[in-house]
Amino acid sequence: MKAFDMLRYAVYVLVELVKGSFALGRDIATPGLSVDPAIVELPLRCATDAEIAVFSSSITITPGTLVAGTAAARWDEPATLFVHCLYARDVDAVVADLRDMESRLLTATRGRGQVPPVPQDPVRRRGES
Repeated sequence: MKAFDMLRYAVYVLVELVKGSFALGRDIATPGLSVDPAIVELPLRCATDAEIAVFSSSITITPGTLVAGTAAARWDEPATLFVHCLYARDVDAVVADLRDMESRLLTATRGRGQVPPVPQDPVRRRGES
């Protein structure tokens, strides 16, 4: 069922693209700005170059988010993305959304039941060290 899961992932990304476009368009069309930008450091469960590239591209094509940088996996640390988010008033919700997108991608690329659990390590954000 990988083909079905890949189709589901493509539809999911398309829906996120439309939702993000409406949110950004609404913000542009109304007076004032409701942005609350942040850069989130997100350790990945994606392991292959293809998974990382597709995940990064999916984030970047979604309006309001952009992969600002990457850090390669080293020793026991996973690869990491640094994601700029325009609407990060609730950073934990942003991280949860990114983790959901990653889980959907991993289901599509690896199959159901092959997705590693979400790490419990805290995600650093907004200048935390």
